[in-house]
Amino acid sequence: MARKPRLAAGRARALGLPTRGTTNPNRLRRVDRWMTGTLSSFLTEAADPLVVDLGYGSSPITTVEMALRLRTVRPDVRVLGLEIDTDRVEAGKAVADPPWLDFRRGGFELAGARPVLLRAFNVLRQYTEEQAFEAWDTMLGRMAPGGLIIEGTCDEIGRRCTWVTLSSDGPLRFTLACKPSGIETPSDLAERLPKALIHKNVPGERVHALLAELDACWATAAPFASFGPRARWVESARLLASRGWPVLDDRRRWRLGEITLEWAAVAP
Repeated sequence: MARKPRLAAGRARALGLPTRGTTNPNRLRRVDRWMTGTLSSFLTEAADPLVVDLGYGSSPITTVEMALRLRTVRPDVRVLGLEIDTDRVEAGKAVADPPWLDFRRGGFELAGARPVLLRAFNVLRQYTEEQAFEAWDTMLGRMAPGGLIIEGTCDEIGRRCTWVTLSSDGPLRFTLACKPSGIETPSDLAERLPKALIHKNVPGERVHALLAELDACWATAAPFASFGPRARWVESARLLASRGWPVLDDRRRWRLGEITLEWAAVAP
């Protein structure tokens, strides 16, 4: 039986369960690049640029990398890494630079912080779908007004990623990101779908239809492979949009191996 999220014992009363903790340098570079690009205006206009990295794992390296990347958009950004495991918090404290970069024990309750942006990657896979939706609600209830959550999953070296962008209104967008030369077909990303979608990749569900359509576009775009995998991915994205799918980005993002759609396109 799956364990329910709980209030971990201790002074911080952190809500949730420890993750596996695996991490690697540059593992989250694709979502960071998307945030500094797509969300640049959002970050620039934020009254209080506090960003939380939830569940950063055994090493704080990806939190440090995110802080450095966000500073290119908002130099006064403050990044707070949260972990339930006290040893991981101590590892973060060793590289902290408060108030610009700090680490604290915390979980879905966000340790009392009210961030404008929250990144939670590879955190919810260990939970049931119901628990994952409950975690969404808990985190959204603790965000600053107008805040956004980026929740998703990636492989161990960050070449295959998907994520959901959420606001207080619920899920807004769904993004797929990959290194095009590292896939056989776009549906290779299915194994990295977020918890809200990974069990929905079956006939009759929208996310299954999306991946099937994207694979069909990839096959049609095969002649573009002579110009390189990126060119084939760009053409696949163009074909997907031309077939009526609500693609939100453009060629500039497609060339980075990304495709973002309205959440309604994949909503269970």
